[in-house]
Parts: sequence; structure tokens; C-alpha cells
Amino acid sequence: MSTSPGAEPAAADDDLIELFFRTTKRLRRTQAARLSPLGLTPAQSRALRIVGRADEHGDQPLRMSVLADHLGIVPRSATTVVDALVAADLVTREPDPANRRATLVTPTAAGRAALARMSEARRDAAEEIFAALSPAQRHTLRDLLATLAADIPAPADKH
Repeated sequence: MSTSPGAEPAAADDDLIELFFRTTKRLRRTQAARLSPLGLTPAQSRALRIVGRADEHGDQPLRMSVLADHLGIVPRSATTVVDALVAADLVTREPDPANRRATLVTPTAAGRAALARMSEARRDAAEEIFAALSPAQRHTLRDLLATLAADIPAPADKH
């Protein structure tokens, strides 16, 4: 599937897109396989990581609306995800003392332990995927992906 140096730019771009999609699909599959023992869906694990990041940085607990923004979903869908995390005792939900209409989400001790296991599973999956690259190639890839990700606007932070 490699393109020759003289290939048309459109063909090279198509090849690049296909290779990128195949790589991200492989990364998701590998990661999902390593996360499956935790019993979390990809949406639940992503939500727990976002809630855990706020907790880890000493920020106030996340409002449900901010979590929904970070997840790129409507608040009702975020409620469904958080309901499952509450049922699994991975997060708590409480009213925001500053705004009685808002709800705050905080990881529990079990949630923090799950986050540590998730982090390890993600590192292992990445190591498996990126093992074929030299340290210099990994550094170059990291720089390229950071450049591409810089164009993605971050969700508005509405603590």
C-alpha cells in the first residue's frame, strides 16, 4: 500500500488517510482488549479519565455539563454514562453548592484505582503498537500528531 515518490499528491493523501485510520483502529482494538477486564465501555472509560484528570490536577469536581462538552455529547447522554459509573462505584455525583441546578462528578477511591489500571492498559497498548518505531521515529510522530491536534479547539471549560 505504499506510494512511490512520484505518486500523485491525491493518491498519497488517500494512502495517508487509509494508513492513519487503520492505525487508529488497531490502537482502539488493542486498547479495548486491554480495558475489557475492567468492564467499562469506551465512553465510560473516557468519561472516567476526564473526571480523573480534573481530580488529579486539584481542580474542583467537574460539572456534568462540562463533562458532556469534553465528551462531545449532549448532557442527557452524559447522564447515562455517569449513571453507569455511579452504579459501578467509580464516581460520585453531588449537587454543586454554587449552583443548585448543576451536578458535580468526582472519582471514588475505586474510580482512582480503575484509572491507574486504565493508564497501565493504555501504556501497554501503546507500547505494543509503537514497538515497531525507533525512539527517533516516536519523537517525530509525537511532534507531527501534536501539530495536527493543535488545530482541534478544546471544549469550553465552564466550572
